[in-house]
Amino acid sequence: MHTKTMEGLTGASMNMKLLNTPFRVYKDAERRGDTAVMERAMGYVCEFADKAENYQKKAEEGMKEEREEAREKAKTEQENAIQKRKEEREEQEKRIAESRNEDSVCSNESGKATLDGKTDSVQTGADDGISAEETADAIKIERVIYTKTGEASKPESGTILSVSI
Repeated sequence: MHTKTMEGLTGASMNMKLLNTPFRVYKDAERRGDTAVMERAMGYVCEFADKAENYQKKAEEGMKEEREEAREKAKTEQENAIQKRKEEREEQEKRIAESRNEDSVCSNESGKATLDGKTDSVQTGADDGISAEETADAIKIERVIYTKTGEASKPESGTILSVSI
């Protein structure tokens, strides 16, 4: 709770309680018919009522400041959460891009080796009896996956690779 709010609430409460005493004196003086005491007691009542009203305004100002601070805090938390999500998304996209690069490098390297062999034979005029379809099948079969350390590892036969995002 904000300091102004606490001060305003306690001040208004105390002045309303203090207002009861001169008001009781006023009622007692009214029963007796003592107008001088009545006027003096009513002066105190008005004074305490004014103080209570001022403290009430102070409490309202404090609550307004609290609301503004709460809004700003919520806004900054929301901005931080958005920034954090953006960073996580970028990191995830990098990981996906790296995994795609690994997959494309794997197929490209084995494809290049197979195609280089085919290209050499085509250039020399020797066909070796291998059709283009068989070469494409050889590219698909000879997949190699490279680890982060750069070593080639072949997947076990019959395993299905999947990338979950």
